[in-house]
Amino acid sequence: MARAFPLEKLRNFGIVAHVDAGKTTTSERVLFYTGMSHKIGEVHDGATVTDWMEQERERGITITAAAISCNWTKTLETDRTSVALKHTFNIIDTPGHIDFTAEVKRSMRVLDGAVVVFDGAAGVEPQTETNWGYADEANVPRICFINKMDKLGADFDASVKSIHDRLSKKAVRIQLPIGREDSLAGVVDLITMKAYRFGGNMGIDVTEEDIPADMQEEAAKWRSEMIEKIVEHDDVLMEAFLEGNEPSNEDLKKTLRKAVIANEIFPVMTGSALKNIGVQLVLDAVVDYLPSPLDLPDIDGVDPDSNEAITRKASDEEPFCALAFKLQDDKFVGQLAFFRVYSGVVKAGSYILNSSTGNKERVGRIVRLMADKREEVEEVYAGEIAAMVGLKEIKTSHTLCDEAKPIVLEQIVFPEPVVAVRVEPKTKNDQEKMGVALKRLADEDPTFKVSTDEETLETIIAGMGELHLDIIVDRMKREFGVEANIGKPQVAYRETIQREAEAEHKYIKQSGGRGQYGHVKLRIRPLEALGEDETVAKNVTREDHFEFVNSIKGGAIPQEYIPAVMKGCKEAMARGFVAGYKMEDVSVELFDGSFHDVDSSEIAFKLAGINAFKEAAQKANAVILEPIMKVEVRTPEEYMGDINGNINSKRGLIEGTEELGGKTIVHAKVPLSEMFGYTNSLRSMTQGRASMTMEFDHYEVVPPNVAQEIKAARGVKGDDADA
Repeated sequence: MARAFPLEKLRNFGIVAHVDAGKTTTSERVLFYTGMSHKIGEVHDGATVTDWMEQERERGITITAAAISCNWTKTLETDRTSVALKHTFNIIDTPGHIDFTAEVKRSMRVLDGAVVVFDGAAGVEPQTETNWGYADEANVPRICFINKMDKLGADFDASVKSIHDRLSKKAVRIQLPIGREDSLAGVVDLITMKAYRFGGNMGIDVTEEDIPADMQEEAAKWRSEMIEKIVEHDDVLMEAFLEGNEPSNEDLKKTLRKAVIANEIFPVMTGSALKNIGVQLVLDAVVDYLPSPLDLPDIDGVDPDSNEAITRKASDEEPFCALAFKLQDDKFVGQLAFFRVYSGVVKAGSYILNSSTGNKERVGRIVRLMADKREEVEEVYAGEIAAMVGLKEIKTSHTLCDEAKPIVLEQIVFPEPVVAVRVEPKTKNDQEKMGVALKRLADEDPTFKVSTDEETLETIIAGMGELHLDIIVDRMKREFGVEANIGKPQVAYRETIQREAEAEHKYIKQSGGRGQYGHVKLRIRPLEALGEDETVAKNVTREDHFEFVNSIKGGAIPQEYIPAVMKGCKEAMARGFVAGYKMEDVSVELFDGSFHDVDSSEIAFKLAGINAFKEAAQKANAVILEPIMKVEVRTPEEYMGDINGNINSKRGLIEGTEELGGKTIVHAKVPLSEMFGYTNSLRSMTQGRASMTMEFDHYEVVPPNVAQEIKAARGVKGDDADA
């Protein structure tokens, strides 16, 4: 079976934004205009294609990233001809709520471009900043779509200014709205210098006309600025422009495409998805400016055996290589593993290597995706996104490849959970089912963690926020039939050390016959982040928030016992020493010790490592860390005094304010422990007229008085922890 379309006609892109900016509404228009659906579903009716989960339709928000495949035919206008070109889109509609940020992060890892949607009355919002940061990390080219220009308070210029101030100065407007709020009537394209209006059934008929007379001066001004920004990226065009020669529209588009793919320009477009204005032009822009897999650098990886760098080209002729970026439990077919093929071809029924685990797997079935619907296919080619059924040991971020040509791709790093709750089954019958349900949900979502309290043996679930955990419990009930009781939300505190310390421990045990002997000397210090040009030395093992340095000389401890010491240190860190929370950001150096020819063993050195680490930690000024949230409150001016006072009373730090869309935006950093229930108190303070968003920002040492309260709540006496 041959490839159905050439690779240069493929676009893999995501639709991303802050919650309630109109991503899903935009996606529904895309499906309608590309012919994939014959009726537009609306979020407020709970009838959308991409928001297919019951919880999404009930709450009117996107929870899980939905993948859809469709085709778009764009008419290519040149100076001489008009040609209709068919392109294939793989689109991922991502969540906008911070609690489901992992869906955006993993989607960015496998996408070639993104359409970032903004609320025309709100401009840049907190989750947009986070998503933009993920796109920066992954070097994903972007198009900006300022949506909701029909909304009361919509302001195109203010929205563009917020993009320049908070995201990037490289944003360049290539469209202008015709009117705004109730008078929004269409858009002006600054490249063609034509106006476009949208009529017929759901705006399907796009008509081109002259720019309204009252907008011609404004359009000429912004076109001139746009041309200046574009020609900066082509020396020939720049020279001609400086000599007074304006580039042709064809040259402008070619140069703009090159700049967008290089992340040097982010084109800004506008319209209203709800009012069916502007979406088709965004799809044309995806074709014109966002890259195909052939436009991007080759994918980098390493050989799992030799650790040497390898690259793979986006070609069907190369060895098969793909990244599993998402798992999803399907009640009809079992577990789906979403994957992006970077090179080669994979066929249903074939055997592949999971190079992350070293295990060989058989591909049962392969399906293309249409939100919750599936289309079975025999094979998938380079550049495409699909899902496999039947893989047994797959996890998010695993590399799948040709057995004969193994490669391991860079893993996706996810944020750590910040909120935890205790959960228990309601009945004995629910107990067994709960364990299965939690495991499957944790496999799907890398930001959802399950653990057991060693003292009480209670099950603890942790996630990115209260809504995240609420959805998890709701899914347990609906999808797995598990009824559960949950406790009050708890903050996911951490512990760390603040200074260097050394300790020595000899573990000696004699009980007749062979004894146990392990002797280690450790030095611990706060772990510092690596600089851009720094690499890890051969004697250093560096993991997430932990480093182990093997400085043993002259065989003082045999090599076979050193991993046991490292394991002991990691186990000690898992329990903490101030209030029993997990310790992180610690560098451990094993610099001396001794062994016994007969009595030494791995368990002896592991226990010696645990005890030496404990002794060193008690000298290293161990402290509790708490998550600090980036909080943004949007409020009418008259409530500013009450809100500022309330934030200050919560140990918050107000970092600044700004005006946008007739409201004042307060930017603050506040400890998570102070923010439970804040939405309700904000409504009370402002008669329901203010709104709030927050997301994790960083960990910070808690003040001494708060540390005492935390220790008391954990049943730890102050003197015990500080000894």
